[in-house]
Amino acid sequence: MDTASSNERTLATAIYVTSFFSALIGPLIIWLIKKEDSAFIDFHGKEYLNFFISYTVYSIVASLMMFILIGFILVPIIAILYIVFTIIAAVKAYNGEIYRIPLVFRILK
Repeated sequence: MDTASSNERTLATAIYVTSFFSALIGPLIIWLIKKEDSAFIDFHGKEYLNFFISYTVYSIVASLMMFILIGFILVPIIAILYIVFTIIAAVKAYNGEIYRIPLVFRILK
């Protein structure tokens, strides 16, 4: 991918930032509208959606594990990782960098 323009970097960052207010709808709308216009936005949109799907699965599994008490430790850890990785990804997108979020299933390629 070539160097991302300021507008592309801003929209890629918006994918992550809007996730704090609307976990799925906001980022999905930005990605769907702009994915054809920019490979950079397309990458970050797919990365966020893969991230969202992965961490939703992790949260469901951790919630089910509350019956055996391990979930009470896992749920807060997953929540903290979700917030931290979202902030890191937003900063990387703003800087025009490609960032692969750790522990993510690559469903959308």
